[in-house]
Amino acid sequence: MQEMDPNDWQRHTIYRRYTRTSRQMLWFWQFMKEIDNEKRMRLLQFVTGTCGLPVGGFADLMGSNGPQKFCVEKVGKENWFPRSHSCFSRLHLPP
Repeated sequence: MQEMDPNDWQRHTIYRRYTRTSRQMLWFWQFMKEIDNEKRMRLLQFVTGTCGLPVGGFADLMGSNGPQKFCVEKVGKENWFPRSHSCFSRLHLPP
């Protein structure tokens, strides 16, 4: 299993209806840095549909239409579960 760098992941993430300094995103990245590599890989697979990274890391992540950065978007209500759109490398997180 390839080793994943959560700092690289964070640097190459875009946000919709969140910002990189939103409280939820600070919690999200703290959590990502605390969990083990296997759990990070599972989350990557949930969001992107792939269990590995390109050689260039998150900067070279691909979607169904070519290069596609990992995206976290605020969607739904507080009691909703996270969802993903693997074609777009997008994670929908509730507020």
